[in-house]
Amino acid sequence: MRIGIDARELCGRATGVGRYLGGLLHAWAADGRASAHDFVLYAPEAIALPLDARRFATRIVAGGAGTWWEQVSLPRAAAADHVDVWFAPAYTAPLRIGVPVVAAIHDVSFAAHPEWFRVREGARRRWLVRRTAHKAAAVITISEFSRREIVERLGVDDGRIHVVPPGVGAGGSGLGPSRLTSTASPKPPAPRPCRALYVGSIFNRRHVVDLIRAFAPIARARPDASLDIVGDNRTYPRIDVAATIAREELGDRVRWHEYLGDAELDGLYAQARAFAFLSEYEGLGLTPLEALAAGVPPVVLDTPVAREACGEAALYVPAIDLRAITRALESALFDDGARARILAAAPATLAKYSWPRAGRDTLAVIERAPRNARR
Repeated sequence: MRIGIDARELCGRATGVGRYLGGLLHAWAADGRASAHDFVLYAPEAIALPLDARRFATRIVAGGAGTWWEQVSLPRAAAADHVDVWFAPAYTAPLRIGVPVVAAIHDVSFAAHPEWFRVREGARRRWLVRRTAHKAAAVITISEFSRREIVERLGVDDGRIHVVPPGVGAGGSGLGPSRLTSTASPKPPAPRPCRALYVGSIFNRRHVVDLIRAFAPIARARPDASLDIVGDNRTYPRIDVAATIAREELGDRVRWHEYLGDAELDGLYAQARAFAFLSEYEGLGLTPLEALAAGVPPVVLDTPVAREACGEAALYVPAIDLRAITRALESALFDDGARARILAAAPATLAKYSWPRAGRDTLAVIERAPRNARR
């Protein structure tokens, strides 16, 4: 079978979906069963991913990486290559592709909370993702929470949705903390400085400004305390992160990095003593799991998907309350008993997230797609 894949998320600075696709590709490269298939990766520019070019051919399709490129240019390129099935890892697929489609829809925040999106962007996403979901032979998502949301918000039949949790870390893809695995138990952490960490694109729903404000009392009380924030600012309505740091008079005690390479990010995980991710809506939320795999206790907002993802291996904040966030951060940083309980629960939590298993399960859905489409 020849499997066409929209690989534009691997171009440039690969984050979220790019790391997800990179993990799957490397799992398929190592899986003997996947060797029965040819993979064709379509992107508007070269992809810096170390894969066997004979099995994972790259097609450069000229143009930008927007909707016109996806809906007009990709179907022509896929038809010329005679692909048998199309895998869309990032929510949407060409609606006139002419072959069975498997679409990965990680969350439906654009439908659940349209106020978080610009009017035109939100409308485009809702229309195109809904059309993709109903056209697809199968939909893959990453949590039971997202399965329920896709059924409720997009009206997709539950029987066509497959929950395939991803692996934790890059799975050897070179697209994230390279030392992380989903199966190894975290080693007892070495003594760490008093550093907290946030990793992820900055959206309003992740309350990064509230994190900074809640961290400020700790920074003022502890001269050795610091917070690193890693992620580009994608807030709407726009929030000025740098202005918040200045307003709290935190200086270099809070450092904001819009993007870091793998080695630098590895270093921050290794140095962190606590991790914070105060998101009120996610498809899963992978960076708290990456923190766990690095031996760093996470502080998360208490939501159904956070409970599904982290289980007993997290400190939960019941609501966006600055004092409650401060107390939770203090526990993650300084309470040895709380830290030990979280890290003891980490292996059972992390065992659910494996790139080899995610690769096998995702490939199985793709292999069944032509039969499901005919049905």
